Amino acid sequence: MRMNDKVALVTGAGGPMGAAIALRMASEGADLVITDISGTRLAETAAQIDAIAGRTAGVLVQRANVLAQEEVQALCDAAHDRFGRVDVLVNVVGGIASKVLYQPFLEISEERWAGTYDINLSGTRYLVRAIAPGMIERRYGRIVNVASTDFAGQWGHADYASSKAAVVSLTRVLAMELAPHVAVNCIAPGLISTRAVDVIPAAKIAERIGHTLLQRIGSPEEIAAVAAFLGSDDASYITGETLRVSGGLAAAL
Repeated sequence: MRMNDKVALVTGAGGPMGAAIALRMASEGADLVITDISGTRLAETAAQIDAIAGRTAGVLVQRANVLAQEEVQALCDAAHDRFGRVDVLVNVVGGIASKVLYQPFLEISEERWAGTYDINLSGTRYLVRAIAPGMIERRYGRIVNVASTDFAGQWGHADYASSKAAVVSLTRVLAMELAPHVAVNCIAPGLISTRAVDVIPAAKIAERIGHTLLQRIGSPEEIAAVAAFLGSDDASYITGETLRVSGGLAAAL
């Protein structure tokens, strides 16, 4: 029960990865603030949390688009009204602003480029700005960002890879600027069984698995285990780090 007496805010909690992180932290005793752009998916995660045996901690469920600053502020205000603080922030929201998953750099539209950067950076920026001052004031905080092993480079992912590299860089800057009482770290997942995998061509999945030492796709629960670790006091001497959770996927850089 590493998260007893902790309040954790998890974005993207309606998706497989965000839901797994919320459930893991709930099982370890955290009070939770969960949000997602889909109210339906968010309600499903809330129901799973409610079903955890012996669960007594509180849960605030609030639909929000974290790319909209006013909705982020409303979410953070509600969290403060309910719990008085946020101890752990997990920024899960991310993706590609296109139904075409792989596209050469010279073919990426300005709309896709700007949209992908927005998805991968704006929510994190808004949430950290809203929550970090309270962490600094209380002299305690954990921030966990989610990037991707693609931050090291991936063909057809110039927008996604470079925006995830920005997440990694932002993590280090925040670790410097919010020290010494707020630890900021990043998870870089490899190929994980989420809805995104459903639209990846089978040949591409086989290729990625072939470059992975453990020879399989990872699960959201394996990302959740690392997020819970980084959000807990077990990781009290770790900050500014990016931890690849990829089964040993060979990176481009």
